Amino acid sequence: MPPSTDPAARVGILTPSGMLGAGFTPESIERGLTLQPDVIAVDGGSTDSGPHYLGAGVAKTTAAAVGRDLRILLKAAATADIPLIVGSCGTSGTDSGVDWVAGIAEQIMAEEGLDLKIARIYSEQEATFLKDELDAGRIHPLAPHGPLDPETLESCTHIVGMMGHEPFVDAINAGAQVVLAGRATDTALAAAVPLMLGMPAGPTWHASKIVECGGQCTTDPRAGGVFATVDQQGFTIEPLDPANACTPISVAAHMLYETANPYRMREPAGTLDVTDATYTALDERRVRVEGSRFEPAEQHTVKLEGARVTGYETVSFTGIRDPYIVANIDRWAALLRVILSERVSQTLGLTDDDYGLDIRLYGHNAILEDIDPDSGPPREVGVMLLVNAPSQAAATAIAKVANPLMLHLPLPEMEYLPSFAFATSPAETQRGAAYEFVLNHVVDVDSPTGMFRTQHSREVSHV
Repeated sequence: MPPSTDPAARVGILTPSGMLGAGFTPESIERGLTLQPDVIAVDGGSTDSGPHYLGAGVAKTTAAAVGRDLRILLKAAATADIPLIVGSCGTSGTDSGVDWVAGIAEQIMAEEGLDLKIARIYSEQEATFLKDELDAGRIHPLAPHGPLDPETLESCTHIVGMMGHEPFVDAINAGAQVVLAGRATDTALAAAVPLMLGMPAGPTWHASKIVECGGQCTTDPRAGGVFATVDQQGFTIEPLDPANACTPISVAAHMLYETANPYRMREPAGTLDVTDATYTALDERRVRVEGSRFEPAEQHTVKLEGARVTGYETVSFTGIRDPYIVANIDRWAALLRVILSERVSQTLGLTDDDYGLDIRLYGHNAILEDIDPDSGPPREVGVMLLVNAPSQAAATAIAKVANPLMLHLPLPEMEYLPSFAFATSPAETQRGAAYEFVLNHVVDVDSPTGMFRTQHSREVSHV
């Protein structure tokens, strides 16, 4: 669709929260509808919570939480007769995640008597297809990753491609009223309808970036979602909660979030440039943004995300309050590692190369480690032992060898046997398969929709 030439044209984006299942008040959606939105867009996931959700193909949210939010949004979309778009369904955007959210949505619609056309957009990729693309020289690494080898593709339990806005546009043009998609850029789901309706790319992509996390661009992120209005010159943004506010600083600051460069952000179709953007307070709650630009890319790319099993984990956690141990906690942790390695070798016949273990000292330096500015002794320390081994049985056996050490290990010079406190009984908790991200690469594509498959709830005619 060519850009709109109507200077009065505007497109409203209602973003209820930063993630489906995170929760919001029904009142905020009711107020959002009074602002005349053209689309409701909400993210369904991300990689923020680590590789497990992609590797295992499961969601971090509960069906009850997703269903609660979806019920409100489906009814709102039906009332306003506007599309509802959810991206990265099921947290990581696997095909099973899309089907999981779609199943919840279909059940809700049956209960509420809603008749909405659903499109499912799948983003999972086959290793065989990607190996052909790799052989053709169409896959390239993103820093800090190096060149990709075929074995890495074959080792992944799930691989997804990150779609831009184009598959959403196609689905809506084909008649979909609810679009449930696999992995997508956080901005694409909000940008789709404004771009489809002819809004300029610069303001659209910038607005979509700002609304991606709901209320995070406001002075009170806990207060819910936001509403952006995109027009020919820029966009205006405001919170859905009348007691909340957007300020020039809170809006501009969101360009710092999850970006390597606060002025430029790459999308599959090009790069958003906000170097010359201006942020002006219209009143105590609303901010006006102008001057954003979008540079189309010479080559459209689709980013790949993939995860594979690294082993199986067992975790054990004990608390230490003995003042002498706490004052010498680094030395104690080093001793634990040495003695545990020796005993695992003696009892299980395993070498250090056969397994991995991590000792994390919570209350001391578990988060910042050597760069922690607080050099004073802690009052108490929680010791987490995380064991990774080729099998669950091996990981648990190693943690069990560590059990007496994590209960009573003294330093060599101590003349008494200290006692520590396990957090749970049994002390060892099996975590199952552990995963790691192994793909941070892009595929050069001829079509922005070619790697994605769309399934409609029933045959619909193009509009």
